[in-house]
Amino acid sequence: MEPLRTVRIGADSLRIFVNKSCSKLEAWQIVTVTATTVLAGVWLWEFIFQEESLVNRCKKTIFRLARKIPSISQRIDREMKKINETFEQEVIHRNQGNPYTTTLPKSGKNHHDIVQQVEQYLSFGDYNWKGGFVSGAVYNYNPELIKLLTEVYGRASYTNPLHPDVFPGVCKMEAEVVRITASLFHGGPNSCGTMTTGGTESILMACKAYRDYARAEKGIHRPEIVLPVTAHPAFEKAGSYFGMRVTYVPIDPETTTVDIQAMKKAISRNTCMLVGSAPNYPYGTIDDIEAIAALGIQYNIPVHVDACLGGFVIIFMAQAGYILPPFDFSIPGVTSISADTHKYGFAPKGSSVVLYSDPKFRHHQFCVSTDWPGGVYGSPTINGSRAGGIIAACWATLMYFGLDGYVDATRKIIKTTKYIEKELRKMEGLFVFGTPASSVVAIGSKVFHIYRLSDALCKRGWNLNPLQFPPGLHLCVTYMHTADGIAERFLSDVREELAIIMKDPGKPVEGKFAMYGMSHSIPDRSIVGDFTRFFLDSMYYTPSSK
Repeated sequence: MEPLRTVRIGADSLRIFVNKSCSKLEAWQIVTVTATTVLAGVWLWEFIFQEESLVNRCKKTIFRLARKIPSISQRIDREMKKINETFEQEVIHRNQGNPYTTTLPKSGKNHHDIVQQVEQYLSFGDYNWKGGFVSGAVYNYNPELIKLLTEVYGRASYTNPLHPDVFPGVCKMEAEVVRITASLFHGGPNSCGTMTTGGTESILMACKAYRDYARAEKGIHRPEIVLPVTAHPAFEKAGSYFGMRVTYVPIDPETTTVDIQAMKKAISRNTCMLVGSAPNYPYGTIDDIEAIAALGIQYNIPVHVDACLGGFVIIFMAQAGYILPPFDFSIPGVTSISADTHKYGFAPKGSSVVLYSDPKFRHHQFCVSTDWPGGVYGSPTINGSRAGGIIAACWATLMYFGLDGYVDATRKIIKTTKYIEKELRKMEGLFVFGTPASSVVAIGSKVFHIYRLSDALCKRGWNLNPLQFPPGLHLCVTYMHTADGIAERFLSDVREELAIIMKDPGKPVEGKFAMYGMSHSIPDRSIVGDFTRFFLDSMYYTPSSK
């Protein structure tokens, strides 16, 4: 056999072999038929085996075509316009109808006027977050701490760790925050990490590190992340930003933790990282990190533990008298952890930490440019210049609380959470998702639409987080909820509204929460995506100039 002709297919060459005894016409016919068959096979393979499943792509195609039908398109456009206007009206309401500044003032304002206007802006909003009526968002409000952090940030506001020779003290603070946090998560002598601007960046950095590690060390050019459906959307964002396929694994409906067997089946030769949450955002439950880490060792895949939400609770729970299964670097196979200092670490917004078990992983997080005319450039995270003031304020927060302060705060938060969980379980018509491990309690109902309760509590001043698939809502318990009477007030309001709802459990949800319910049931998720984009647009609303 010898090659008669090389046929180009995409970036690859296909060599067609025919017998020497064939005539030229016969040989060419064989080549033509074979090449056509191969081309059809390649097209079919690429059509079926894509990152997105064939079923999902077919659904999207059907919905996209349906939206081109004039009657449907016009109706959708009308509804979209109403929703967009609703979002804008909500923004105007939240800002209390105050006029917008849309052009630069001709002359600068004085100190007093600027501070007064800032205070006015900060007073906008309907929710009493200082009084503990909000789920998560603000994790501690201590005027004494705020005074300290305001002074520390002010003194370091001009610093930039991009220039370590100019601001070595700020770099020292960052290194100390990383080392303290790594030690709290039982990191060994090789453990390391960086600070970031928040949990999303910490997750992005871990994903970027493992993508590049897989490429350099294993020759993987189509990297995949395998993670529970409950993992934070920041992993999906990382997949979008860094060209990584995201493979979701179902959870056990009873425990609301990841199905380990399903995770094992989802692993492929392109899997570059496995993910577990400690705890996850929707239900506050902790995935079986030991089992995930065992898979990581078995298949030689890095394992990331996302502890962004409750990391600075779970690391103190044992000392506060609450024992958890292992979740950190004490488990062989765990190679990285993300934890937010700006949540239960009580540091200012915009600070988080990503940790690694070994510098070889952190090296792939770094971005280095060696051939730039401006010189050799290297940066540890997404940002080049970084706010030294945030680093200094985060460091100051750790120093302010100390180990005893964090343990005491954790004890109060977990005690309050368990009390709320116990009382909610007693209420007719409600159920608690899984077994909350730390500071989040999620509830649902099989009797009525749970968004009705969310809407009723919202009207009483409570701001809770709605969940979907299935519908639910959760309370992320913060230090503010540990104040006298707050938990009791919450439970009392739930009982009263629940009694009203149970008189007519079949009544549909109304008001703005009807949109949440509607979005949950819409099969065309692209429409839900449009809703979300309009909501994000509304955050940047200013009145149009005339």
